[in-house]
Amino acid sequence: MPENKKNVSLVILESPAKAATVNSYLGSGYKVIACKGHVRDLPKSSLGVDTEHDFKAKYINIQGKSALIAEMKKDAKNADKVYFATDPDREGEAISWHLATVMGIAPEDACRVAFNEITKKTVQAEINNPRAIDMNLVNSQQARRILDRIVGYKLSPYLWKTVKSGLSAGRVQSVATRIIAEREAEIEKFVPKEFWTIEAVLSAGKNYKVRAKFYGDANGKIELKTGEEAETIVNACKASPFSVKSVKRSKKTRSPEPPFETSTLQQVASKRFGFHSKRTMKVAQELYEGVNLGAENGGVHGIITYMRTDSLRISDEAANAAEKYILEKYGSEFYPSKRKVYKTKATVQDAHEAIRPASMEFTPEDIRPFLSSDQYRLYKLIWDRFVASQMKNAEYDAIDVELDSAGYIYKLSESVLMFKGYKVAYTDDEETADKSSKLKGISENDILPAEDVIPTQNFTEPPPHFDEATLIKFLKEKGIGRPSTYATTISTIIDRGYIERDKKLLRVTPLGVATVDLMKKNFPEVVDYKFTANMESELDAIAHGNNTLEKVLGDFYGGFEKTLARAQEKIGENKVELPVEESDIICDKCGRRMIVKSGRFGKFAACPGYPECKNTKPLDAFGNVKKEKEEPEKTDMKCELCGGDIVIRKSRYGKFYACSNFPKCKYTKPIREEIGVSCPKCGAPVVKGFGKNHSVFFSCSEYPKCDFSVWDTPTEKKCPSCGERLLIKKGKNLLYCMNKDCSYQQELPENTEKTEN
Repeated sequence: MPENKKNVSLVILESPAKAATVNSYLGSGYKVIACKGHVRDLPKSSLGVDTEHDFKAKYINIQGKSALIAEMKKDAKNADKVYFATDPDREGEAISWHLATVMGIAPEDACRVAFNEITKKTVQAEINNPRAIDMNLVNSQQARRILDRIVGYKLSPYLWKTVKSGLSAGRVQSVATRIIAEREAEIEKFVPKEFWTIEAVLSAGKNYKVRAKFYGDANGKIELKTGEEAETIVNACKASPFSVKSVKRSKKTRSPEPPFETSTLQQVASKRFGFHSKRTMKVAQELYEGVNLGAENGGVHGIITYMRTDSLRISDEAANAAEKYILEKYGSEFYPSKRKVYKTKATVQDAHEAIRPASMEFTPEDIRPFLSSDQYRLYKLIWDRFVASQMKNAEYDAIDVELDSAGYIYKLSESVLMFKGYKVAYTDDEETADKSSKLKGISENDILPAEDVIPTQNFTEPPPHFDEATLIKFLKEKGIGRPSTYATTISTIIDRGYIERDKKLLRVTPLGVATVDLMKKNFPEVVDYKFTANMESELDAIAHGNNTLEKVLGDFYGGFEKTLARAQEKIGENKVELPVEESDIICDKCGRRMIVKSGRFGKFAACPGYPECKNTKPLDAFGNVKKEKEEPEKTDMKCELCGGDIVIRKSRYGKFYACSNFPKCKYTKPIREEIGVSCPKCGAPVVKGFGKNHSVFFSCSEYPKCDFSVWDTPTEKKCPSCGERLLIKKGKNLLYCMNKDCSYQQELPENTEKTEN
């Protein structure tokens, strides 16, 4: 019997979307499949870690993954070679190790490939140069997982007994909650302090008015604490001329920001687009794994590099491509004489490049039709920032002026953008190169006429509440957690009820305050900023081969075990009573004032008389009792599909006919409302309907017998030029002729009600 030649290599990735992209690059000699994330983990029913024997972990197959594992093992058996191409980070390295373990493949075999970008060139190059699984990275991930399991598994029961059942503790999540709680406490305790400022409104010639700010006197800066102090200076300066004491002119430059890494991408996307960090990472993942750019662009492409990175480094190849693009699009005057290189901090994992476009071939404008709105905005942001990072500095003419009046010093300054540099590609401000200077003609000893000297009372302000962008920045600065985990950390503490969103702001809940206070009292190390940041450094040391999993976990567990034992002894005196949130809702069964509670379906009002009175009412996002569903309106009509009764129901988009046998019968038909206008083609009434994405359109009620339909609002008015009907432009006060060959338009009065979008 002839030998069966397999002639196929198996490539295993995490994501089905990425698998499809890679498969298109490798061809028929490869089978590319997805493991869909982790296949093994610690058991949910027990600690799963032998703390007595070097913290050996007991991994089991994740529930629901057994069939997939069996299928992958079968594919591996039928393949000549198996490549593990999971994500290029510690988590991905660990997944590759777990896959190798269940398939009986030695980690030291050349079986690991990692794609920093999903492009044909990179994928084929990596497949041709596989390496062994990096056990230092695997052990770093294992140490983090075991550490988090110990903290969560040991602390959660303590929280159940002292705070509230069902709670769970997390190592980084607890610190993040503490950060927000302490900022809230700082804001509450803040006492405003009065201070005064003075501005002199001066004439700088040619109708220019400038505002010089009071600084102090010849001895230095003066802080004005009272209105009396300010008034004394104002009176003196009103009676004295403002003489130019010194003028300093200089050239200044501003450097571009470096390309994005994970935390800065999350921060800027939050500020510019209002994206939550989770949304940013989801969209970035889509751009990395692959987007179908159409047959004309070669189908599916990964269009950014790996989005979980701390690094600011870019490859020479990427820098060369950026240089070529800048020279062609903007010209040589916008490219620096020395290439821009951004240094990464020593504490940062530098395994990957910064986040950048995978190829300069696909400009945001060219591929916009193939991207969703979120994808386009994020891709353009990444593109613009990367291009700008390789461009020349912006250049300014700066002028600093000091003035003297009655022995007091006033200052004013000005920066005029003379050369945009990188700002032609990426900027946060509205500066323009042709901005004129108000101070250009000022010289020493000039007298600037004062129109007014204005004192203003001010009060110091408390520190701002955290939003996602500022919290991520704080975590990054303190070295707490990793940028790749920030989105999960924030969503977890919100889901657990420790933190809540107030529009864009993050606010601590009473549950969060109580839990943080308890943790600070009994487990200070777990919620200590420096300790948590130092633990990240220890995990980094494992990844670099400079420490071991056993030592890091052993050093932590010894002290943690003793702390837990002491806390367990005082569990009775540490019992926390959470404050009750009262509502304005009166129980309609017993008359008590109802209290607000949280359940799996959100907040609800509950009677405090439970269990005697079990009355509850669901609440909406604003704390109001949700309206009960209205009974549908009956009709004499019968369903065309099943013969059931037809009723009229309401939705946010208007009324519609529906079968009373829903959900067994899903017959629906929109009720199209007449607008009091006749059809210009047949004279039947015109009705309003809803099209794709619930956008409003207008059509003849006899449709499809009469095919009249328009997006803009029809009127009975006729065009004075051609006699056709006039339409009202959607969202604008503009009448125009529906005849495409007629250019008649007429502005409507400003108070005319605009039509729906």
